[in-house]
Order: sequence, then structure tokens, then C-alpha cells
Amino acid sequence: MSLDAFLDRVFRRLPALKNSPTFAFDAWPFADQPTKEGLGVLPGRVDVDKVAARVLDVGHYVGNVDHVVECRLTKPATADAVTFYERIQIPLLGGIHMEVELRDFGVRDGFRVLAWRQLDEPTERLDPKKAARSAYNVGAWLLAPHAVGYALSSAPRRDDVGRLKFAALTSGADAGAPAVVKGAIDGMVRWAART
Repeated sequence: MSLDAFLDRVFRRLPALKNSPTFAFDAWPFADQPTKEGLGVLPGRVDVDKVAARVLDVGHYVGNVDHVVECRLTKPATADAVTFYERIQIPLLGGIHMEVELRDFGVRDGFRVLAWRQLDEPTERLDPKKAARSAYNVGAWLLAPHAVGYALSSAPRRDDVGRLKFAALTSGADAGAPAVVKGAIDGMVRWAART
């Protein structure tokens, strides 16, 4: 999946959400994906540099980012990118894991963009018995002094989970996406405020 094309879709929807006085969320189907893509924006005063530093601090996600149970660098970090393995434990449904590259894309339309894409070959090599592998995973943090946005497109590999679990991790994920996205934003902002 193209990260640039995903960001274009996100930024087409951002204007309708970015000035909302409360949390705003939008989701849309794309191609034949089993889940919708989503974007949430939460208004508030934001220290962009502090939040960006926490987003890039993947070595400390465990204990600070909800549902992350394992996270480690897989390559040395550079000034604008980190490559890491992440395993997420979803209550009642199980785990999902992947390897991703997170990059700082600079500023676009007034928002600092930190976006990631799944690395398919390393993810393919992961043990499906430890957790389901992600079929695709792209996303972005959008940071501005007046709001934080979080966008995501993700699904598990169909052959790593049973039919019922796949339905729960796709249709169920779509239903719960607004609350999950708001929780991710709230958690990252709280973590940044503690430093």
C-alpha cells in the first residue's frame, strides 16, 4: 500500500475535521480492503515538538501506549526515521504484530506529519503462532499547535486468524475505530505532557 497515496486521502478529509471544537472522526472504504481507513482529530493546545518526540520514542511504547506489549528497534534510528517491530494485544481478540518504518515527513498544510508503513518482507517472516501478522498497516500522526490527528489503515492477515476472529478484527475494528483513535490521541498527548 502506498503511504503517499494514503496521506493524500487523509489530507483530502482533514479540512472537514481540523476546526471542530470537539473530537471529530471520519472513515471511508478504500479499494477492496476489509477495513475502512479512518482519521480522528482532537482539538487542544499541543506542544508539537514534545508530542513528536514521544511518537518517535518507540523504545518506550510499552507501558506508555495502550495495547502495545512489545516494541523494539530493528535498525538503528536516523534523524528522521525509525524502523521497529511492534506487537499489540487486543483485549478478547488476541495479538497482532508487524514491522514498520516511521518517518518524519515535515510540515504539510500546517501539520507536522509523522507517518508509518508496514515493511512487508520482515512482517511475512514473523511467527504467526506468536500473534497474527498484519496484512497491511499504514498510518500517520498529524500535529499542529491547535490539534492532534491520528489516521490509520490496517487489517490482519486472513490466513493467520479464524473466520470469526477475522470478522471481529475487521468489522469490529471499524465499529470501535472512533473510540480507539481518540484513546490513542489522548494517550500520546498525556505521555508527552509527563516529560
